[in-house]
Amino acid sequence: MPQVLEFKLPDLGEGLTEAEIVRWLVEVGDVVAIDQPVVEVETAKAMVEVPCPYGGVVTARFGEEGTELPVGAPLLTVAVGSTEGDLSGDLSGKGAVGAESSGNVLVGYGTGAPAARRRRVRPEAILAAVAAPAVQPDTVPLVVPASARGPVPLPVPDEVSGPVAVVSPLVRRLARQHDLDLRQLTGSGRDGLILRSDVESAIRAAASGTVGSTVEPSVPAPASVSVSRAAPVSPSVAGERIPLRGVRGAVADKLARSRREIPDATCWVDADATELMAARAAMNGAGGPAAGPKVSVLALLARICTAALARFPELNSTVDLEAREIVRLPAVHLGFAAQTERGLVVPVVRDAQSRNAESIGAEIGRLTEAARTGTLTPAELTGGTFTLNNYGVFGVDGSTPIINHPEAAMLGVGRIVPKPWVHRGELAVRQVVQLSLTFDHRVCDGGTAGGFLRYVADCVEQPALLLRTL
Repeated sequence: MPQVLEFKLPDLGEGLTEAEIVRWLVEVGDVVAIDQPVVEVETAKAMVEVPCPYGGVVTARFGEEGTELPVGAPLLTVAVGSTEGDLSGDLSGKGAVGAESSGNVLVGYGTGAPAARRRRVRPEAILAAVAAPAVQPDTVPLVVPASARGPVPLPVPDEVSGPVAVVSPLVRRLARQHDLDLRQLTGSGRDGLILRSDVESAIRAAASGTVGSTVEPSVPAPASVSVSRAAPVSPSVAGERIPLRGVRGAVADKLARSRREIPDATCWVDADATELMAARAAMNGAGGPAAGPKVSVLALLARICTAALARFPELNSTVDLEAREIVRLPAVHLGFAAQTERGLVVPVVRDAQSRNAESIGAEIGRLTEAARTGTLTPAELTGGTFTLNNYGVFGVDGSTPIINHPEAAMLGVGRIVPKPWVHRGELAVRQVVQLSLTFDHRVCDGGTAGGFLRYVADCVEQPALLLRTL
């Protein structure tokens, strides 16, 4: 007899505690193979697919697209294993579905096995094959389609007393903003699910003083539950409301924490980058097409940063507040800011101190492409020890960067533009860039920060200085 196993949202690692369902890759009744991706979720770090460790028939899904789930919440249930053939005569073409599990449930770290072709199983076949299995610690009762056994009670958050047929957080938020009691609405969706259109109809009906078809005032509303929330913005305040979640929410939390915990200071300097640009042109022009990919300005600046951090290791550190200690870090994991359609992300070049400019440039290129396509893994977005922020690509000269918590410093780079400059005692037009360093004043004083920034500027102005550290 098949068992029905519950698959929960796994521990995502990297400090991630929740994820938003973006797209279901399977439906109830589909046959899934072990380690087949079943849902695409968006975490605060990346968009990833979740592989299911069980092989069998999907019997239930928990959460609609757009729903945020905490780690440990049920994702779906799968009927696995059979002692009398498969659930539909032959689910896989090779006999019964085995009650096996791979154990590979970490988001973003699948086995790399090809996804199985989607197949469907008739609900009546599932009912015939599974006869009320006993509930075990790792199993749940089989959930079958509503057409086979009636309405399915929808999951209800703890803050609501009594069942409310709403799963979308957007619908709940819209109702809260207009003081609308969802218990007085009858949904037009499947199994009475309350849709956004139902809420909007009720809002229009309330505004016009009439009762819409979805409002049932005869149904008494249960006593309201007192919930502790931050004071909401008055509904009379007009404007578009954009949820702070996913990448945007994670960035907001990190920036707020940085400002709250880190006593930062910023120093800056203008540098003549003419020689750096000439050196780059010489590198990219030597050897012709067989010389390999072009070296970018960002790669050269990253290599300068690793050389500077070798001289001023105080800035490659973090602060342990509980132990009241400064932790000097042995490796330079260099983050760089990248703007994507999903928001600002900071991919990390691992062990940048052991790479040359060409190697750093190649890794920056790979990570940038992954950021644009949304395929960065959580591991590629965390663990940085120092960040390089090239805001010059936005056409601005200067900025005061916010430190990427829990790091100790960030180097900002403005645009490189022709400006009047005194060069060898004469006024000339040179390629000038503004460099700014924001640093944690707990890890060092201004003398160290100024020394770091001055060394970076000297290398920009005289790239030959790097030869001493190569």
